[in-house]
Amino acid sequence: MELELRAAGGELLARLEPDDALLGAFPVSDGCGLHVIDRSGGRMGQFEDVSQVPKYEMADSDYDKRTDSVRSFLRRRRWGRFDAEAERQREAEEERRRAEEAELTAAMSPGCRCVVSIPGQPRHRGTIAYVGLTDFKPGHWVGVRYDEPVGKHDGSVGGRRYFECPQRYGAFVRPQRVTVGDFPPEDDGLDEL
Repeated sequence: MELELRAAGGELLARLEPDDALLGAFPVSDGCGLHVIDRSGGRMGQFEDVSQVPKYEMADSDYDKRTDSVRSFLRRRRWGRFDAEAERQREAEEERRRAEEAELTAAMSPGCRCVVSIPGQPRHRGTIAYVGLTDFKPGHWVGVRYDEPVGKHDGSVGGRRYFECPQRYGAFVRPQRVTVGDFPPEDDGLDEL
């Protein structure tokens, strides 16, 4: 690193050697300034890119042995995933939800008319096109072919086709959101135009 004393106009007044003296010993007056030249070879932004910084990694088995870690703290207090009773309750709730979904889907079959009620959205009518398990998420799902283009896809998700419908007419919803019944397509009055 080199230090230079420069006048307000930019002309060089003196080169300061780091070993010469303290900065206060140089005649820096109003209008003068110190100019620093970095010759270390560092690049701008070199230390902002943390992907170039080697990371310390510890094996899970070694981390489990530590007594001064967050994992150890949670385990001692039986919080989070280390709370066996809460974990049993979560599993029981998940099993109850799966059983409820299976019971609801047993009363639904492709071709039935339905209304989909999702909180915060208007109700939409459609036809059930698929009922069952899927590859994209666990649990039971109902594939609906909407009467209007309010869906998300054309009956295929993740490269797998579950049912056929035009683009943006298909959606998958949880069985709790579907009501099966006699819901004829709504007449919007556009046929007379």
